[in-house]
Parts: sequence; structure tokens; C-alpha cells
Amino acid sequence: MTGKGRELADMMERRKVDILCVQETRWKGSKARSIGAGFKLFYYGVDSKRNGVGVVLKEEFVRNVLEVKRVSDRVMSLKLEIEGVMLNVVSGYAPQVGCELEEKERFWSELDEVMESIPTGERVVIGEDFNGHVGEGNTGDEEVMGKFGVKERNLEGQMVVDFAKRMDMAVVNTYFQKREEHRVTYKSGGRRTQVDYILCRRGNLKEISDCKVVVGESVARQHRMVVCRMTLMVCKKKRSKIEK
Repeated sequence: MTGKGRELADMMERRKVDILCVQETRWKGSKARSIGAGFKLFYYGVDSKRNGVGVVLKEEFVRNVLEVKRVSDRVMSLKLEIEGVMLNVVSGYAPQVGCELEEKERFWSELDEVMESIPTGERVVIGEDFNGHVGEGNTGDEEVMGKFGVKERNLEGQMVVDFAKRMDMAVVNTYFQKREEHRVTYKSGGRRTQVDYILCRRGNLKEISDCKVVVGESVARQHRMVVCRMTLMVCKKKRSKIEK
């Protein structure tokens, strides 16, 4: 995030993104700060050289924040109330393939705890660099993902699918048929993979009308922004008739 705050805010304004999860921020501290263009970043990090997570909100939603949970430099969440609907936004950064098993287990335990603390009636959206490939196709996993992943699944990708099954979540990226260019979230040299995902509760999948990778932005050198369009179904309370 160092030196990129305004560039990120300008991109969000141009692309009409209201809420954005960011990872590998490498900002030490536990704060919230304005990054310009009417956006505010809530972040947490313990080391300026590695990890760090955050959530960027459009200023109009900042007053809707009810709770901020900074669990670790790999997991944090925000709870917002929008038109009476509780929306939980979770930002996560999973350990890379070569990290120790203990670190990976700690991450998944933290993510499980965050999910278990959220009442089942509340919306949840997870924006995360899972550092894993869920793969193309969904045979045997139809209840939690679509067919439109990228390439082959690996062990870390299986952990994502297992988590989705455990928490009754859906891997949103994989439900929308896009050209590969709009599915690949990470490009480095000749490598083209999908490691960044948006997850939501399976029951709320119908509220998401589109999900794709945004190409042509240069805020991050290798990772590309994944965006989804979500419409919150708001239940208007009917006034009870006054009986004489």
C-alpha cells in the first residue's frame, strides 16, 4: 500500500467499486485512514515487510460500520448495516504454497472462527488471496462452485473448496462464464493462474449478478482486481394497520 493509496482510490472511483478487500498491504498498525477520493482504508499489519490485510470503503458506508475485527495480519472483518441488512466483509491472505503447515492451519482456524462468529441470518462476502487453484470444472463439488475456474486444482485449492463446504459458501468467480483473460487473477512472467476469489453464502448467490477480473489496471504488478456486482435484498417493514 505504500505510495499507492490515492492510485487505489482513483481506480475504485473510476470502476465504481464501493467496497474492496486488499491483501499483502505491508502496513504496520491497526488503524483506519482516508486514502483520498472519498475512500477510507481499515487495515491491520504487524510487519512492514510481509502480509497485512485491509478493507477499503466508500466514505458514505463508513458511518454504517458497526464492528471491526482485526484477527491477525492475514484475517480481518468489518460488519456494516445497510438499509437494515447486516453485511460482513472479510479480507484474507492465505499462506503461500511453500509456507509451513502450522502457519496454514493457523490461518484456516482463524478464518473458521470469524465465520462461526457471524449469525447465519447475516450476509457474508469474503474477498481473499487464497493462494490456491480450485481448478476448472466442478464434478462432485456442484453445491459450492461453478465450472469456470482455471486449469488444475491443487492442495491449497482443495482447502478452499473444503472451507466452502464446511461453511455453506459459494466460490463466486467460478459461476460466471468469462473469457480466460477475465478469470485469470494472477499474471507473472509466463504464469497465468487464478488464486484470488470472492465467496458468499450459497443462499445469497442469487443476489450476485456478475463477477469478473478487471484488466488494464496497474495498481498491483501481478494480482488483478476481482469485482462482483451484488444487490442486497432489503425487506421493507410493513406498517401494521391500526384497528379501532
